[in-house]
Amino acid sequence: MRDFRIHASGLLLEQDPLAQETALSRVMADAESLAGDFLVTVRVDCPGIWLESGAKHRAEKLFVVHVDIWEGSLLTVTLETYSDAWLTMNTRGREQLEVHAENAPRLAAALEGISALLGSKPTPADPNRHATPTETGFEDPRIEGPAYDDSWGTFEVPRRSTLLRARIPASEDEYEQTTDHPVRYFTIRRGGKTLGYMWSSFGDEAAGYEPRTAAGEEAFEAGSGWLMRLRAAHGQGLSALAALDWLAQNPPQPDIGLIVEDTPQEAPSLDALEEFSGRY
Repeated sequence: MRDFRIHASGLLLEQDPLAQETALSRVMADAESLAGDFLVTVRVDCPGIWLESGAKHRAEKLFVVHVDIWEGSLLTVTLETYSDAWLTMNTRGREQLEVHAENAPRLAAALEGISALLGSKPTPADPNRHATPTETGFEDPRIEGPAYDDSWGTFEVPRRSTLLRARIPASEDEYEQTTDHPVRYFTIRRGGKTLGYMWSSFGDEAAGYEPRTAAGEEAFEAGSGWLMRLRAAHGQGLSALAALDWLAQNPPQPDIGLIVEDTPQEAPSLDALEEFSGRY
């Protein structure tokens, strides 16, 4: 059994992370004061930019840097990525050779720089349902195909829904959560950042909120408030489409974001909106 002296998770990568009074510098100071048999674990969330057709798309958690230190002498650094921009096929099973060409060399250069800094080549992690890591990035999944044709729909969409609804009390007083019909939606934004999308179905009584994955934790924090607003509309007996209009006409407090359009946009299906919210 090791003595966990420090376990810091969810630290944000600040502009000057080693300056005085930053979260990381405080953890470092605590670690340097320790002696004896101990383990220090630090996880830093790193925002970043991925490219597509020359356009820049920001993700609030593009990478996580995980550092383990044993007794101040043995160091392990793990780089985790939360983007499929480095793959020739995205996690929805669609080919994206141009996206790969724009981003994969950036990841390879980053791994090379980290290797030079630490004096050791990376050890690739085990393959998973998305891809097979290598010393320079990832293998081409087109050779054998991904583990699942629709990993996004099979795993990630249900997981997002579970994380979101775990934040609100259970209730039967709400709209259906899925639909096979086209949907109408509003964009939710706060402080210039898009957090997610409120939607309702054209053909049945379904409505909900889709968190924008790239916005990170903020998307889920805001989403719980919007779902409670949607539940209030349902309690008034409003149809799904009427509820969407009611939300626009009765905006909540700005802390959970604001609707930015005057009129709702349309998507051919909920699946299309889920893919959009998950990717951009």
